[in-house]
Amino acid sequence: MSTIAIQVENLSKQYKIGLAQQRHDTLRDQLTAGFKSLFHLNGHRSALGAQRSAPSDTFWALKDISFEVKEGEVVGIIGRNGSGKSTLLKILSRITEPTEGRARIQGRVASLLEVGTGFHPELTGRENIYLNGAILGMKKAEIDRNFDEIVAFSEIEKFIDTPVKRYSTGMYVRLAFAVAAHLEPEILIVDEVLAVGDTAFQKKCLGKMGDVAKGGKTVLFVSHNIAAIQSLCSRCLVLDGGVQKFNGDVKEAISLYVQQFNGAASSCYDLSLRSDRSGEGGARFTSLSFEDITGTEVSSIPIGSPLRICLKFESKHQVRRPQINITFNTSLGQRLFRLFTLDQAVRLPDLNSNGTVICEIPSIPLLPARYYLSISVTDGSGNLQDEINTAAFLEVVTADIFGTGCLPCGSGDLIFVPSRWTAQYKNHKDSYHDLAEAGTKGA
Repeated sequence: MSTIAIQVENLSKQYKIGLAQQRHDTLRDQLTAGFKSLFHLNGHRSALGAQRSAPSDTFWALKDISFEVKEGEVVGIIGRNGSGKSTLLKILSRITEPTEGRARIQGRVASLLEVGTGFHPELTGRENIYLNGAILGMKKAEIDRNFDEIVAFSEIEKFIDTPVKRYSTGMYVRLAFAVAAHLEPEILIVDEVLAVGDTAFQKKCLGKMGDVAKGGKTVLFVSHNIAAIQSLCSRCLVLDGGVQKFNGDVKEAISLYVQQFNGAASSCYDLSLRSDRSGEGGARFTSLSFEDITGTEVSSIPIGSPLRICLKFESKHQVRRPQINITFNTSLGQRLFRLFTLDQAVRLPDLNSNGTVICEIPSIPLLPARYYLSISVTDGSGNLQDEINTAAFLEVVTADIFGTGCLPCGSGDLIFVPSRWTAQYKNHKDSYHDLAEAGTKGA
């Protein structure tokens, strides 16, 4: 069996709200509190101090979290802002103590949680590299062996002997990540701090994290970059309100995360009470819902993924040779495309009772954004029976559809078109090269 690198059992963290009792998570907090106590005469607090010590509200940043990470695993942690991700990493990095439960760490840990964490502002970049190495328990010879690689990766050679208090935020992050990733940790813990860097540096860091993982090291990675989570992680935890909602398959975790992040959207729209509709009313739409390929209702769908649009209706009398139209529009009302049964010569049964019509899209052809759907149904003679503009909206979210670790993007573009690329070269013996077939993973 693989060795357990991280074991978390019933971990909880409670914080006080307000001025009543200040938490002292770090040595600096404790020293500050100690100096403040000198101002209280004979150890007695003033009336103001007594007032501040009144009971206050509390909240649980984490509640009853349990999981294990095996040696060599790369585990992602995702969730909305305020879900407890950073608090969990601070506990695992020994920066703060849990209120309840425990966490066991087997191995040397390098953490990159906040800009400047672990750096002394008065020391130079060079000195901070050695300081961080010493904190990790490394010998000078080990740090010397990795020093040049760290400096080269950080791309701040010119400023390596400058006090880090003069560094920009980007320079801080560059050096901090370089130190954390190159000083041979057995466990690497990285928070969303990478988002501070520029795009090229983020890509460079993700590549290095991939190398660390391939080297058998354990990685805990918190990020809102879904493509990075997909490409790097073998398993994923989802936190919401300090509670562990899921621990398992990355795709399932992302699907759950997407639903909680886009909570304002709905997986099913009740259309029965919509009064802003037109048509003769022979048939009326009663609901519209979205489903993924498994038949699970969703409010959002990753780019390039299959989608089902389910339309429920009720008929007052028979509607012969019905034709249904679904139009996708931008938030500004620009029409992008329509799904029309007539265009594809689809012959639906006559509508003479309540029922459901399902339209399947093999691969959603839109880049990440919110899109609005309008729907209508006519009879075979073209008479409009029911029409609702902006009946529902769908969130298309980012995903690593090509499996490259990169996100499909296009400045000002809306449409996503999968494609297949080939090449022919006259001077090659193998003149035909099948280079890539893109967009097939989500199908």
